[in-house]
Amino acid sequence: MDIARAPDSGTGETSDAPAPPDPVVPPAAPSSLGRKVRSAARWSLINTVVLRLGNFATGIVLARFALGPAEWGVYGIAQTVLLVLLSANELGVGLAIVRWEGDARRFAPTVLTLSTLSSGLLYVALFAAAPTVAGLLGSPDAANVLRVMCLCVVIDGVAQVPGGFLTREFAQGRRMVIDGLNFVLGTAVTLVLAFEGRGAMSFAWGAVVGNVVTLIGCALAAPGTLKFGWDPGQARALLRFGLPLAGASMLALAVVNVDTMVVGATLGNVALGFYVLAFNISGWPVRIISEAARRVSFAGFSRLAASPQALAQGFSRALGVVITGTVPLCVLLAGLAEPAIRLIYGSQWTPAAAALPWLMALGLIRIGSELAYDCLVAVGQRRSLFLVQGLWLVALVPVLLLAARLNGIVGVSQGHVLVAGGLVVPVFLIALRRGGIGLGRIARACAWPFLGGAVMAVVILGMERLLGDGRLALLAIATVALAGYVVCVLPSLDFLRGVGRQDMR
Repeated sequence: MDIARAPDSGTGETSDAPAPPDPVVPPAAPSSLGRKVRSAARWSLINTVVLRLGNFATGIVLARFALGPAEWGVYGIAQTVLLVLLSANELGVGLAIVRWEGDARRFAPTVLTLSTLSSGLLYVALFAAAPTVAGLLGSPDAANVLRVMCLCVVIDGVAQVPGGFLTREFAQGRRMVIDGLNFVLGTAVTLVLAFEGRGAMSFAWGAVVGNVVTLIGCALAAPGTLKFGWDPGQARALLRFGLPLAGASMLALAVVNVDTMVVGATLGNVALGFYVLAFNISGWPVRIISEAARRVSFAGFSRLAASPQALAQGFSRALGVVITGTVPLCVLLAGLAEPAIRLIYGSQWTPAAAALPWLMALGLIRIGSELAYDCLVAVGQRRSLFLVQGLWLVALVPVLLLAARLNGIVGVSQGHVLVAGGLVVPVFLIALRRGGIGLGRIARACAWPFLGGAVMAVVILGMERLLGDGRLALLAIATVALAGYVVCVLPSLDFLRGVGRQDMR
């Protein structure tokens, strides 16, 4: 299964030339860049949808026939630790392959050396600390799972360079083949081990196998990029560029995953299993829409960074596209949470439904904030990102601890939305404004989808009372609600296609 983050980060001989300059990518010809971005976005969306549907089906099989809430809780702890480590395992230098101007193969050997060394050291520290970490998170049984699953940290560190070249070149067609092989082989291992009774360890070995496949595939798709080298000047410039991004990325992943730590430590593995299931469901729109967009958004924003007007237009259109595609999924899953979970996973998982509506709201906020994150990185506002993520985490931890004790997993979900919507969204809007992207553009991108979402919510609530929650009733409700949404967003089609007036501030 595709549990670990796919590397989103070319090599040649080391050079005596000075370190690369401050990362600024000259703007590409708009038509050429547009064609590349559109093609990459299509491949990325197809890739993401296919893989997420596969993961969705696999999760149903595991939840119904192989694993219970306690095993999902252990998996949730291991996955959380892995994702936090992956956020900074290569010290942020892998993004230089995508972002910096000139021939990336000139400094790629130094990137590979830094990334591999930092990933290896991080894994050694995790291996030694695994029992302590698992105990602090309320899941002592997760120690061995942590040690196996976090092998992905090292594999991902090595894969940063070839994966980064594929992203830089908008080669999402090749990435689709690689990710497909990752899914097939990793999922096969997970299923075999799960039905043999290996519990959460099945996820760990599946993740390792899948990431090994990704590393081999990226190396073959970007030949000659796995060459080690060292240039002290380049290393200093890379660390100046990467460390702030690594810190901000680690904070961002901590923000998304601190709830798992809180639930595990305060409510136990069973409650954590229900919460992990609900959170994973809420992540479907994020993974399908946002992940596809982010595979091209950073590279695209980087090419537009030299032109504030072009960047503002590009960001507003990208935001409009991802919000338009995400809102109906979020509203459907929030409004039909309990019958959907009961139908898909079975009645034993219905306690997860109470948290799902709040987590769907959080998922929508995450999609917007992740796109804003990529844009702010592209324009060089790394310090602002660090401050935003730090503020988010500092505010979130005490709120979640209190909410968990007051209202269990529902309270944790509500606390997430309270902090994200009430504190973080306004701060991101201010940061975007400083980057040249005004509130008017953002409002235009979101207005029609939000109106459509409101109409969908009214339709779902009204029809569910009339028709109930049987299978045919759910199908009818979803169909009518989606039809209402389409009618509401039709006026925004020209904007989403880039036709018409684009000068809103």
